[in-house]
Amino acid sequence: MQVEVEHEQDGRRVAEIRSIPGAMAYSATKPEAVAKVEALVLRILADKVEHGEDTPQLARVFSVAV
Repeated sequence: MQVEVEHEQDGRRVAEIRSIPGAMAYSATKPEAVAKVEALVLRILADKVEHGEDTPQLARVFSVAV
């Protein structure tokens, strides 16, 4: 899953994983935004596993776009 990070006009960074609906996090810095969205995705995937839903096959969980 690729983490995409954009710089908002108000100075915040937004990190998003487009392949996972709802996986978006805002923070003041790029590293913080990436860490927050990674943690969110892990919670989303854990919830899917707990409910017997399909999850992506993950050879490598995250990569950050530069």
